[in-house]
Amino acid sequence: MESAALSAISRHLLRPSSNPHHNSTSEILPLRSFNVAPLRRRFNSLSTKCHHASSGNSSANPNFSCSAVASDTAAPASDNVSTPQLRLRRLVDEFVSLEEPLDRVKLLLEYATSLPFFPASARVLSNRVMGCTAQVWLSVSTDGYTMQFSADSDSEITRGYCACLIAVLDGASPEEVLKMHPEDFAELNVVGSSGKGGVQSRVNTWHNVLIAMQKRAKAAIAEREGRPPVDPFPSLVISPGGIQAQGSYAEAQAMFLSPVESKIKELVSVLKEKQIGVVAHFYMDPEVQGILTAAKMHWPHIHISDSLVMADSAVKMAEAGCRYITVLGVDFMSENVRAILDQAGFEKVGVYRMSDAQIGCSLADAASSESYVQFLDNASKSPPSLHVIYINTSLETKAHGHELVPTITCTSSNVVQTILQAFAQVPDLNVWYGPDSYMGANIAELFQQMGALSDEEIKEIHPGHDRKSIKSVLSRLHYYQDGNCIVHDMFGHEVVEKIKELYCDSYLTAHFEVPGEMFALAMEAKRRGMGVVGSTQNILDFIKNRVKEALDRNVAEHLQFVLGTESGMITSIVAAVRELLGKRGTGSPKVEVEIVFPVSSDSVSTAPVDGSHDVASLGVVPGVVAGEGCSIHGGCASCPYMKMNSLRSLLRVCHQVPDEGGILSAFQASRLNVKTPLGRSVADVGCEPILHMRHFQATGKLPDKLVDQILGKNAESMS
Repeated sequence: MESAALSAISRHLLRPSSNPHHNSTSEILPLRSFNVAPLRRRFNSLSTKCHHASSGNSSANPNFSCSAVASDTAAPASDNVSTPQLRLRRLVDEFVSLEEPLDRVKLLLEYATSLPFFPASARVLSNRVMGCTAQVWLSVSTDGYTMQFSADSDSEITRGYCACLIAVLDGASPEEVLKMHPEDFAELNVVGSSGKGGVQSRVNTWHNVLIAMQKRAKAAIAEREGRPPVDPFPSLVISPGGIQAQGSYAEAQAMFLSPVESKIKELVSVLKEKQIGVVAHFYMDPEVQGILTAAKMHWPHIHISDSLVMADSAVKMAEAGCRYITVLGVDFMSENVRAILDQAGFEKVGVYRMSDAQIGCSLADAASSESYVQFLDNASKSPPSLHVIYINTSLETKAHGHELVPTITCTSSNVVQTILQAFAQVPDLNVWYGPDSYMGANIAELFQQMGALSDEEIKEIHPGHDRKSIKSVLSRLHYYQDGNCIVHDMFGHEVVEKIKELYCDSYLTAHFEVPGEMFALAMEAKRRGMGVVGSTQNILDFIKNRVKEALDRNVAEHLQFVLGTESGMITSIVAAVRELLGKRGTGSPKVEVEIVFPVSSDSVSTAPVDGSHDVASLGVVPGVVAGEGCSIHGGCASCPYMKMNSLRSLLRVCHQVPDEGGILSAFQASRLNVKTPLGRSVADVGCEPILHMRHFQATGKLPDKLVDQILGKNAESMS
């Protein structure tokens, strides 16, 4: 549901090389002559007068004034001195003079016939432009001061797009290429009659070919200025022939993707013998996930997912006869599993965590702080108010919050629709979201963007809203500003700048918890069909869908994805991609999928690797063979808390149950028998916001009980 909402917003708001063995500078070829005379002759034939204004033609481009055109055309009319902006103005002028969409398409096809010859030898993966429905190839030549482009496609419409871009940008300086924006071409208004999906795919073509041109321009500037090549992020390349790791961090991840068979057999044997189910979060250690993924083929009661689904899966396992549930996650996840099992009548099913120490979570800790209590106290003084709390918090936090302010939980997949529905359903409502500050800021930014849409476009996102209602809610949306996930916090300025330089033409995935700069970059990629913003499941689904589309095209492909979330996702991604690639018969065109791991400089260890150092003094989590490491602050997008769930602990717990001697007492998930300040069971009150969310997911509306609580009509139910 959330992915659709974000897609609608990005739709209306208007890699290094696809070959992993090519870096950004290897494609900068020696300067060569390039004949665009057939395209330029068209511009020479255009009038430089602002004839639209004089004729009263309302279809003229409103961004181009007569005075501006007159000023530019006062210069000599030679193509050698005409700027890309002037050439674009002439191009737009020509297209907008045609009132009928079919005539504009015909003109585009005429441009396609003028596209210079593109040799078959240049139709290679390193020249492919990703994100286009058709196959598009782009070749670049430069001396560092002038860019020369050639392109081709297996679609005539797309060839026309490429011809227009080349007519405008060929011969420009790298700086002039970088000044061009995708929106500058929107006035061409070539939409055809293929429906919304076709229109959007054509807009994406403009965007993605231009982005590819600009990536080459950035590389040309860097080479001209003598800057050394920027080292790429580590990555894994998945192909039908296996997995190739690039960079030591990727090697550490890949090490466990082919688990030891004896470990698989040991785990499966004890799970079957003692009827143990396993629920694990996507962010688990790669060794554990590798073993679990393989073991699942022999024992069905293993499930790897995001936090919400873990408890549901545990109930299904108990219903199927499992006597014990092992939870691989942080403590609030095991608490949730325990409480949900109890509510479902499975009090006798044992629930075990994977450490005798606390397995914390920075977000859950933020929601239990004094400042968060103060945040909720302010909410309670501003009726009517609704507290929307992220699912990744403890039951105790949910319970205490619900007694202060009527509360509903949310996930990164449904938070936007939850808040929009609440505003639509309860007049003059104040919404208080927490504890993730980045997600709160991203939600506020989304609503700001929605305010610029038309009423019709907003109703596609949520039928209960229009421009007036969206603008009215902006002042009534409050979010906590002192909480974040230590993993997603690392996707800051340094990482974003490197993505812009090396991976601007790649598919970009980002969790909703990332900082605003990364969020904006992912939303920009999403607008041109090259990105996703959402939950871990949204990210996995996006990658799978892009791979399916590539396989359906039945041509050689190299798809590159930047993984904007915890690196533990890689095991599930590899398993899904391998399954898809395995369905292809021998002799099919080769499809490769590259997963890029953003690593900040905070995650680079300069300590010796000869064993002479004291590991306890390092700011890294051991496990990486050299160079790159994992900062305890999440510098390599790897959660140190999640990594406390080891294979050794899982096997120990499984072998030890039933725990007749009490050896595993510290491993048992907490059963919350404590009371809230109002004397109610924490487990009961803490589960109620979750039940409210489940009602919303099933019906699309807030439950009447919650609405009554918000309006103060059912105060006794809160006490």
